[in-house]
Amino acid sequence: MDGGNGHSWRFTVPLWRWREGSWHFVTVPQDVSDEVDEAVGDATGGFGSVRVEVTVGESVWRTSLFPSTEEAAYVLPVKKAVRAKEGLTEGRPADVTIRLVTG
Repeated sequence: MDGGNGHSWRFTVPLWRWREGSWHFVTVPQDVSDEVDEAVGDATGGFGSVRVEVTVGESVWRTSLFPSTEEAAYVLPVKKAVRAKEGLTEGRPADVTIRLVTG
């Protein structure tokens, strides 16, 4: 895992599906979630969201991390187009890089 220098982090975590719906997420590791909290302080968006740029494989997109009380960490939605392009399936690990978006 890369540190938060420049406010970016890399980690490998499994993709999971929320309930029976079509929403898929990865859970940001607890230590990374803690570092994100430290980096953003009180500057979060609605629902405690944090704007990020995400890289998975060749795909790069902007979205938000959302705090999850169930996971006690941030969760990151992974859209269908990215899952299809990168061959991501539920339960399989995904290599993820996140970078804070400011401004």
